[in-house]
Amino acid sequence: MIKELAKDFILYSGKTLLNQYNENFMQVSVRDNNVDQALRVLKKKLQGEGVFREMKLKQHFEKPSEKKVRRQAEAIRRARKIARKKLERDGTL
Repeated sequence: MIKELAKDFILYSGKTLLNQYNENFMQVSVRDNNVDQALRVLKKKLQGEGVFREMKLKQHFEKPSEKKVRRQAEAIRRARKIARKKLERDGTL
């Protein structure tokens, strides 16, 4: 999956990975020619922004009804997670 992303990112001035399609640039510094560490940092940033999840969802067409069901299920999971964390914070669990 990283190889697919690498096609969309170009190496800019030897130190910055730059997204060529978006105006909001994401930069990752390469220190001491340690590209592996820079790729790990980039992957973590992309995962944090939900890029991998979005790519996975866009691999196939999702019908509007399926999208609605998925979003409702995600909302339920989020609500349950918030309630669970609140109970843990209160010391009930």
